[in-house]
Amino acid sequence: MSASTKIDFIYLSEQDMIRAGVTDMPQCVDTMEEMFGLLYHGDYRMAGANNDSHGAMITFPENSPFPDMPKPTADRRLMAMPAYLGGRFRTAGMKWYGSNIANRDKGLPRSILTFVLNDADTSAPLAFMSANLLSAYRTGAIPGVGARHFARKDSKVVGLVGPGVMGKTTVMALIAVCPLIDTIKIKGRGKASLDSFLSWLAETFPQVTNVEVVDSIEAVVRGSDIVTYCNSGETGDPSTYPLVKREWVKSGAFLVMPASCQMDEGMEQPDVRKAVDNTGLYECWFDELPKPAHNHVPLIGVRFLDMIAEGKMTNGQLEDLGKVVAGDAPGRTNDEEIIIMSVGGMPVEDVAWGTVVYRNAIERGIGVTLNLWDEPVLR
Repeated sequence: MSASTKIDFIYLSEQDMIRAGVTDMPQCVDTMEEMFGLLYHGDYRMAGANNDSHGAMITFPENSPFPDMPKPTADRRLMAMPAYLGGRFRTAGMKWYGSNIANRDKGLPRSILTFVLNDADTSAPLAFMSANLLSAYRTGAIPGVGARHFARKDSKVVGLVGPGVMGKTTVMALIAVCPLIDTIKIKGRGKASLDSFLSWLAETFPQVTNVEVVDSIEAVVRGSDIVTYCNSGETGDPSTYPLVKREWVKSGAFLVMPASCQMDEGMEQPDVRKAVDNTGLYECWFDELPKPAHNHVPLIGVRFLDMIAEGKMTNGQLEDLGKVVAGDAPGRTNDEEIIIMSVGGMPVEDVAWGTVVYRNAIERGIGVTLNLWDEPVLR
């Protein structure tokens, strides 16, 4: 007797995702750490020739003969981000990433994201998900994994540039792994985002008793045990990216950068440890981009690759978080070393956290069941 050909999958709205645990940051950090172990051992695949591509992006020309074609305005992206993850996950998926900074004028988030999770064997869909929270929490969780291995255990002061969504989830993850944090210094561009962050912080983390709004990036960095830049902005000219100067940085600080960043010559020196979330991701970017690559992708990890090309550092000086998580390389080795880590974001993270949330939803009976077919018309 032949097996059933019926395929059902579940739809998870944003509220369904919340009920299924997408906002459980401590579990998300643990899931991302598990994912890094699989990443280091090679039990994953992403797109591209080296299986480490961030994704495939549609770009628009500055001048088009078609008047209705979108313009390449700030932060406009349409991107497919596929991945497979092994281990206990053994699923595949793809995040469809749409972004336009002008969305804010329409009362919409800058990014509008969805995610499809698939069975890795048959490729049948398992779930179609609202993915803004999925993406935000997995992005914030990566600095948490980094802090677990690279930050001082007695870290108390966080310096934050950019108190938006990424800033909130990054702070959540940092507090999850560094529970002594009681002070946050913040620099934002607008009153609305600052007020929103301050209200959220007071309600969510009352143990953070010292909050200081500062008016310069230098003030954010000075005296902070952990520094993170979570701002958004245009790319193209690294001199406009938020700068970090060595003279500002406290001995023993951990700097984790999931957004644009530029370093001065002091920070480029070899006694500052330089780490990335996945070396292959940055190598893939570097191979694909015009040089210097940092002009086109503003993450500090891309600058590390430019530095290697310029002879300012060696491949051996570039440290990989997965290798540290797997125990094949050291995390922090003393209380004085300065460590800066780049966070690039990878679709394999969406697969990891999406799989956990999906399985929670199935276990809890959450979501709307949809039918693909009972029997396929074409075989």
